[in-house]
Formats: sequence, C-alpha cells, structure tokens
Amino acid sequence: MTIEIKVPSFPESVKDGRVVSWHKRPGDAVRRDEVVVDVETDKVLFEVPSPASGHLKDILVEEGATVVSGQVLGELEEGELARPETTEAPVEAEAEAATGTTPGQDDEATRENEDTSPVLTPSARRLITEQGLDAGRIEGTGRGGRILKEDVVRYLDERAASPADDEAGDETSPAPATAVYPFPSGGNRPERREPMSRLRTRIAERLVEAQQTAAILTTFNEIDMAPVIALRKRYRQAFTDRHGVKLGFMPFFVHAVSEALHQYPEVNASIDGEDIVYHDYVDIGIAVGSKRGLVVPILRDADGLSMADIERQIADFAARADEGHLSIEEMTGGTFTITNGGVFGSLLSTPIINPPQSAILGMHKIEERPVVIDGEIVIRPMMYVALSYDHRLIDGRGAVQFLVRIKQLLEDPTRMLLDV
Repeated sequence: MTIEIKVPSFPESVKDGRVVSWHKRPGDAVRRDEVVVDVETDKVLFEVPSPASGHLKDILVEEGATVVSGQVLGELEEGELARPETTEAPVEAEAEAATGTTPGQDDEATRENEDTSPVLTPSARRLITEQGLDAGRIEGTGRGGRILKEDVVRYLDERAASPADDEAGDETSPAPATAVYPFPSGGNRPERREPMSRLRTRIAERLVEAQQTAAILTTFNEIDMAPVIALRKRYRQAFTDRHGVKLGFMPFFVHAVSEALHQYPEVNASIDGEDIVYHDYVDIGIAVGSKRGLVVPILRDADGLSMADIERQIADFAARADEGHLSIEEMTGGTFTITNGGVFGSLLSTPIINPPQSAILGMHKIEERPVVIDGEIVIRPMMYVALSYDHRLIDGRGAVQFLVRIKQLLEDPTRMLLDV
C-alpha cells in the first residue's frame, strides 16, 4: 500500500518551510519513525519521520523547494523490509550483465556501473555541508559504508595534519568554509553560493523590522564583577555537587534582571498598536548561538526559577539548538532578552531589540582594568553592559535607572537575597 509522507502541521505563526535534505532515496528501505527528510522553517528544523516501514517509492519535492503545512513530500510503499538498506548485490548483478564480467574479474569496470553516491547520517551531512567537503573523498565506517559524523571529524583531522596531501587532490572539490584566499592570486579563487536558510532569512527580517519600527537607543554602564566571581569561587564545587551543574554568570544576571523588571515594568512591556501591554510575568529570552544561527529560547517565569534551574534550562537549550530540536513554543513569546557577546570575546556592542519586546540587555567580556575605588587605583574584573530600548515606550531616565539597578544587585549580590 502506498502511504504519503507529508509536511508536519505548522503553527499559525509559521507560513511555510523549505526542504533541507532527504536522508533516503527512492528504493531505500525505511523503518517506521526513521527520519527520512528535514524541513526547515524560520523557527525550527522539523525532522519528518516515516509513518510506516517499507521502501521509499518516490520523492515529490526536491531539496531546496518551499513547502507548506500538510503538503505531500513523497510516497512510501508500505511492507516488510525485504530488501537491505544497501543494494550491493543487485548492483553487482547489474554490473555483471552490463559488462559481461563477474565480480572480482574487473572491479573497476563494475564500479563504473554502480551508484557511488555515499550514504550519510544527518549529523555527517550537516558537518560536510558546513565545512564545504566532498563526501566522495570520505571513507565511511558505518553499516554498508555509511558515512558517520566520526568519519567526517577524522577526515578533517587527517587533512589538517597533512594539508599538502589534500591540496594535491581534486582541484574542483569545494574549498572549506574557513579557507582564506590571498589577494591578488594567480591561481583559482573559488566561490560558493547557497540559499539562505529559513532561520537566517527570518533573523534578517526581524532585525530590519526592529530598526525600522522602533526608536532604538542604547545606554551603557560597567559592573565590577569581583563580588560575583568571589561568590562563584567560594560555592562552585558545593553547587556542582548538589545540583549536578556548574554555576555560571547567567543565573546572577537573570535574577538581577527579573528584580529590575518588577521595579521598572515599562521595560517589561510592549507596544501593540496604540496600546501598551504590561506583562505581570517575567519570561526572559536567552540568545543562544547555534550552527543554524541565533535562536532565543525562553525561560518562562524566570523570576521564580532557582539558579540551578536556570543553568539546567540554558544548558539544555544550547545542546538542542545545535541539532535544531528546539520547539516553536520554546522560542515564542518572551518579555525581555539577554544576550552574552562576552563568550565570543566582545568587549562592547549595541544589541538589537527582539520585537515585540521593548528592551534587551547585552553582556560582554570580563576584563581586568584599573578603576578608582575610595580614591585609590585598583585592578578589578570589569564588564561593560548595554541596554538597548525602545524610546517610544521607555524614557531615558527609566532605562538608565534600570541598568543602574542591575549594576547595584550584581556588585552586591546579597541585595537579591535581602530584597533591598
């Protein structure tokens, strides 16, 4: 019986998606719930599973095509997995009939009649695409010669150890994404063109929207991180032993921001037409950099979370963001956002508001600098912080006081405990 493989049902906020990659080709054996195709939207990556066991009969929508909710992607011939996932025996038989040889008599002639397209696991496919590699040059160690992610990593390590050997290979193979080409150059200067991902397209649209619709201003301050660093150092091991996660800086910022948002509710509000919507809850978006681009999963009711809960959720968000496994619900909503450019070495930046929110806090690199305390010059671990805000809703006075409050709470963390 023929069964249709369809695009999953998208939420109302998602109009369409794009077929990223097929993991199976027509004729391949497929097991029930095995991922056969990836569909990317502007929010998440949907891994479409097989509705039954059988063989992929036909692909109706090729990679790169735009699809809508419920659209038929391909057809599956339901039945037992009579044929193995690899087709080595039939290929050898076809080669024998076409060349008049038997396997082993003329291996080269036989291979010319085979379909030599390598079979890739999803993680291997993504890594190969990101690095601009030629899959045909990677030896697969998986079942039936399937290329695993470990095979790609090993290939990259071997190539890095002997770059001369790689340069002597196929000159037409695509250059790695990190390659640097000197200018001017007397040789080939390759370029690669690939479609912008749905997520990257949506990021671009939202950032332009924010710049065009909001009156964005940014105010700056600096925080002496010595008290927080001392607190972490003192209780780091006990915290890890009890909660099973490491204690970072983000929980301190989440707690400080949550308290400041309650004191300055306009920073936690948003504009809807001619109305101001005040949110009496605190849902903080945490900007997470992933292989697919920037995503902002939400810490729901962040003001009620413990530091251990915050660390666990952020670690979980980061791990699933790289694989595209965050749900749309986890990235929808939010009343305020925190972004930490310091993990990448940024010393100072002006973050862009995530609409329809009205403000965003930017954290940066902690760097020891000379500062004056009680009339003396001392070296302290300082962090610049930036608050970008929508001046249509938030006055400069409120924005500055909001940031000063965060500074007070972090430079004296006991304030958060005593609520003073």
